Amino acid sequence: QVQLVESGGGLVQAGDSLRLSCAASGRTGNAMGWFRQGPGKEREFVAAIGWISGTTYYADSVKGRFTISRDNAKNTVYLQMNSLKPEDTAVYYCATAPLWGSRRSSDFGSWGQGTQVTVSS
Repeated sequence: QVQLVESGGGLVQAGDSLRLSCAASGRTGNAMGWFRQGPGKEREFVAAIGWISGTTYYADSVKGRFTISRDNAKNTVYLQMNSLKPEDTAVYYCATAPLWGSRRSSDFGSWGQGTQVTVSS
């Protein structure tokens, strides 16, 4: 069973940047993804990366502002978030999936505990 631990969240102002980290212990699936859940909202897909290929895909709402990357040696996935907006405020979760390509949270398992990102206007 893989364990995922997110870190790097915080309180920032609109336009600022943050980098989230997700450290994995154990065997992950072929894809690693980031999701987020804002207050009163459903959990939504943010970005994902192929663990071996490094191929990425993003939600339209973050494309061009967020970058997902991974460090295989450190078993860690990152989410660089630039030009943050108040609507990016959410708890951010990382998760792993056996197959690359899905945006559905139900296809991802082994969720981390989440890290809070708050963007003030």
